[in-house]
Amino acid sequence: MDRYSFLRELADSWVLLALVIFFLGVVVFAFRPGSRPMHRDAAESIFRNEMRPAPAGEKEVE
Repeated sequence: MDRYSFLRELADSWVLLALVIFFLGVVVFAFRPGSRPMHRDAAESIFRNEMRPAPAGEKEVE
C-alpha cells in the first residue's frame, strides 16, 4: 500500500472520528452546567466601565 492510500484511509476513518469526538467535547464544555456565569461575565466585560472610565493604573477585581 502506498503512502497516499494509507494516509487517505487513516483520514477517512480514525482522524474523522477523533475530530468528531473533539467537536462534541468542545460543545459539551461550552454548554456544561454551571458555565453560564462565566459566559455572561465574558459577554458583559466590555460594558464594565461604560458610565465612568476605569481609574488610571488600577486593575478592576471582581
